[in-house]
Amino acid sequence: MRTVDDTAQLLHLFGDATRMRLCALLAGRELTVADVVRVTDLPQSRVSTHLGKLREAGVLRDRRVGVQTFYALNDGAMPDSARKVWDLLDGQLRDDVIEGDRKRAEQLLRARDAEAPWPDRVAGQMERHYSPGRTWDSTMRGMVRLLRLGDVLDAGSGDGVIAELVAPRARSVTCLDRSARVLEAARERLCHHPHLRFVQGDFEALDLPDASFDQVLCFHALTYVTAPARAVRELARVLRPGGDLVLATLDRHAHMDVASAYHHVQAGFSPRQLRGWLTDAGLSVELCEVTSRERQPPYFQVVTAHARKP
Repeated sequence: MRTVDDTAQLLHLFGDATRMRLCALLAGRELTVADVVRVTDLPQSRVSTHLGKLREAGVLRDRRVGVQTFYALNDGAMPDSARKVWDLLDGQLRDDVIEGDRKRAEQLLRARDAEAPWPDRVAGQMERHYSPGRTWDSTMRGMVRLLRLGDVLDAGSGDGVIAELVAPRARSVTCLDRSARVLEAARERLCHHPHLRFVQGDFEALDLPDASFDQVLCFHALTYVTAPARAVRELARVLRPGGDLVLATLDRHAHMDVASAYHHVQAGFSPRQLRGWLTDAGLSVELCEVTSRERQPPYFQVVTAHARKP
């Protein structure tokens, strides 16, 4: 709950035309102070002052490379209240000055890119850029070889995409889903793995024994269940002592008009809410926070949680 003073300070932060201009300019790109001055033709002292205030508020992030400091919109970790205000403003901004800034920034970056080798051009942002063969899929398939897993429950497994990744590194994998059709698709996908089994059911009420899995995975399935707190308790119940639960789900949002098309019944969960359910289920929470944000409207955010059973 924000106080009146906190809200007034937040509105004052975004109530300055120059600060809104800088946020728009730094959305989706990293620029130095010198770059911003060149693009906007504003005095350097003025630019530095406003960038400092936005960084202190968590709206911008900075990154040092040698003697230079690069600034960008703090997409991954902007405070929720500031994010809501910025998303509202960003959706309404239609201004010739801002469009001119963006065009000049793109021209500046293209000219810089043409002069530098590829690794130098994307230094600090490599995960945002394509290079031949360097994809998240190939990276994940390499990293998964480091795993040593026991008996794994993939709750809300769908057609077995995650199970296919972890199966070679697990003693056993149980794919659980409410849909017979998607489980059949998973069975076809994974028929060459003899140590997998397929269970149809809802994980709000698991027909599985207590303490029967070393690892429990629940990736993007919690928004489909009607009783998510009960589902978390069930996932904790079937976990063995010393076992790990890894969960990924949407952050709380106000876009059920979009999500309902995918048959979601929950509008996401805040990290605080999810952490409370995990703790109440008797788990020790090691991570529960927003870890990524989509780049396209409505900018869904993903919460990742990792908890262990004592």
